[in-house]
Amino acid sequence: MPLQTTLLAIALAASNTPSIPAPPPDADWWPTDLPARVVTPLEETPAEHDARMAWWREARFGMFIHWGLYAIPGGYWEGRRTGGAEWILNTVKIHPDDYMALQSQFDPVDFDATEWAIIAKNAGMRYLVLTSKHHDGFCLWPSDFTTFDVEGTPFERDILGELVEACRAEGVVPCLYHSIMDWTHPDYLPRRAWDDRPGGDHDRYVEHLHRQLEELIERYGPGVLWFDGEWEGSWTHADGQRTYDLIRRIDPRIIVNNRVDTGRTGMAGLTRAGGYRGDFGTPEQEIPANGLPEGVDWETCMTMNRSWGYQSFDLAYKTTSDLVRKLVDIASKGGNFLLNVGPDERGRFPLQAKERLAGVGRWMSVNDDSIHGTRASPFPTLDWGRCTRSSLPDGGERLYLHVFDRPEDGVLRLPGLLTRPMHDAANLLAAPAAGRLRVERDGADLTIELPADAMVDPIDTVVILDLVAPALVVEGPRIAMASGIFIDPFTITIESPDPTVQIRSTTDGSDPTFELGVDAARIEIDRTTTLRTRCFHEGEPVGAVVERRFERVKPIGSVQPFVIRDGLAWRTFLGEFERVSDFAGAATEAEGVVATVDLSMQPRDENFAVTFTGFIEIPATGVWAFALDSDDGSTLRIHESVVVDNDGLHSALEKSGTIALEAGLHPIRIDYFEGTGQDDLILKWSSPGSDTFMRIPTERFKR
Repeated sequence: MPLQTTLLAIALAASNTPSIPAPPPDADWWPTDLPARVVTPLEETPAEHDARMAWWREARFGMFIHWGLYAIPGGYWEGRRTGGAEWILNTVKIHPDDYMALQSQFDPVDFDATEWAIIAKNAGMRYLVLTSKHHDGFCLWPSDFTTFDVEGTPFERDILGELVEACRAEGVVPCLYHSIMDWTHPDYLPRRAWDDRPGGDHDRYVEHLHRQLEELIERYGPGVLWFDGEWEGSWTHADGQRTYDLIRRIDPRIIVNNRVDTGRTGMAGLTRAGGYRGDFGTPEQEIPANGLPEGVDWETCMTMNRSWGYQSFDLAYKTTSDLVRKLVDIASKGGNFLLNVGPDERGRFPLQAKERLAGVGRWMSVNDDSIHGTRASPFPTLDWGRCTRSSLPDGGERLYLHVFDRPEDGVLRLPGLLTRPMHDAANLLAAPAAGRLRVERDGADLTIELPADAMVDPIDTVVILDLVAPALVVEGPRIAMASGIFIDPFTITIESPDPTVQIRSTTDGSDPTFELGVDAARIEIDRTTTLRTRCFHEGEPVGAVVERRFERVKPIGSVQPFVIRDGLAWRTFLGEFERVSDFAGAATEAEGVVATVDLSMQPRDENFAVTFTGFIEIPATGVWAFALDSDDGSTLRIHESVVVDNDGLHSALEKSGTIALEAGLHPIRIDYFEGTGQDDLILKWSSPGSDTFMRIPTERFKR
């Protein structure tokens, strides 16, 4: 059937899609009242989007399960400990035919869907994401579109169906992970270097993927479809758009992560601007230092030990305390926590995983109100712990103060909190009968006095503080100036975080005071200056002092080469590099000319480096900003200055820097190396006075 015909059939079938069944009566947070009309992202109103995301935002905590054929070797191949877990086919370079033979050994006789669902529920998790298909292509449900599925194993049972039913019985939302990559499918491209099977057709593979997605949605009605494997070059932005829109037409209530499209920024998980699809960001194995911008939904996925899939020798499990505090940290930044378990080949959760989840569950059993349904903290940092919050029916707000480390003086200080407390007392969430804790104002701060025995739980003791209105926390002022260097005199704009506070600033490096500081929202700068600025409320200092140094510089002069041609010269190198400096003395593998900075000349998939040299034509004198987005390391030099240092082994990561340049030609050098995994290199610039980075036009590169 042509792909267009399939899409039309799926769209027409949307009105018959089964709804998410009702949960037990006590699960009053279950997703209901969701939009029923067929929409695309461009048609969905903000209110419809919020209604669709409401249950997921309330949940805050979910279970990830990586399980498939790779649990059978458990990190071993042919008697050798190889590692790789769910990546073992790729890591060991196993031929797909040899790997697929594991299907005949898959017989997880101890699999108990109800037990899995109960463990998740008792840990305080509100949803569960199971790998319907990982990168190896093996399907945990009986699919009509492949024989490489659970039906062709000795086990035969419909694992997805059993787990979906068990989750709904326990009030846990069933969700599915589905890989875009498929190393064993005959049409998936690109092929692994050791895969000598003939053929391969990307469009035909996408049609297969879409048919399986239709099958999964109509049979199992998942609350979330969690994609992965979008980074290989065959999957395009257009594929991501089309797939997301297809899913939402089948069932407009489904939530889809941003890995369905190609806009994810590496392991950090944010979505780049540019119309990329996806309902939430997906940081992997990391927690954003300051959360993400308000209004951006995100979810950190993380392993409990070092592996996603089962490896019998991986016993490096995080402690219960660490897991609870990670959950609290994520919730305090407005995110969700998706914590992984890798069951073994018999379908059993490792004992250490069960113990850790039970420990988290004990903490959640008395503190879950401080996680479920909460929003991000109003405080940028708290020395003693974290804060989550939720709305009260009368328009007030409840702060959940998570005390990780009891202050030496026994006083919790809430810096810059100007909102009046509803009562002059707070109380302990897990021990409300322990008595009321005195709350006092100390200038712009509120303080709470803890009793000597207030640490109810050494992992995290939660204190409740109710406020008469949403928390107003005053931080430092914002200095609206991107670059720390300038050429000509300019005006700095200083923005107040709230109209109820005043701003005072100094330009001589001294601390601003209310009486002696400059009272101005705009300050003229004509020489190298250290600006220090602070907020004040009723004459008292609020928040931290914000400091910025502005250095007046002369723009670097342009050069005039004798001969100029279009493009950049490049040289490639082979080796296992970990820093840009590692290939400084390496022998050149190949060389040539390219029109712009890209990786069209890369000599192989992994373990190589490229150096670009030439000139860049700067159209106007001023302070120019440059950004390098790379995986792995890269640096940008203009003249002899390192303008962007994005060196080291890392996933896709963008860093930027500034330099003052005269109009004309300037020598540049870009060094880049690729270790393993994704390869990515993008060079962009931002013109003077702009804060928007754009790709550099090809005609600006010379050699």
